[in-house]
Amino acid sequence: MPQIFVDADACPVKDEVVKVAARHELVVTFVSNGGLRPSRDPMIRNVVVSKGADAADDWIVDNAAHNDIAITADVPLAARLVPLGVHVLGPTGRPFTPESIGMAVAMRDLKQHLRETGEIRGFNPGFSARDRSAFLSALDQTVRRAIKATEA
Repeated sequence: MPQIFVDADACPVKDEVVKVAARHELVVTFVSNGGLRPSRDPMIRNVVVSKGADAADDWIVDNAAHNDIAITADVPLAARLVPLGVHVLGPTGRPFTPESIGMAVAMRDLKQHLRETGEIRGFNPGFSARDRSAFLSALDQTVRRAIKATEA
């Protein structure tokens, strides 16, 4: 069965991930630099990594396998996972796929450059109820697709 890995630092959809995973009886691993609340649920794992810049990302890349699912807003992490055959979703339900990851990286780099030069401000849009709903739907579809691929 596929597992779900969550880049848990500042992830706004942890509860939604747990809800969908419980419905499908999948293991969820929250990976963070700290601050995770322990769970009594045996299907929920918490991994606390060192405070290094990419320590959580490195742990997820080292432990996720083909057909697993990862939740992250971190485009460089998504770019490392997609070639491994991991299904990657952003917290708004946006999938990162082999077809879309190149453009996502290019847009991230462009926006970073524009912020650094002062052309734009570094504000991200707020997380809305619509985003949460879209994420729930996208995660459920992704889980079903991953389970079906495992059974094939």
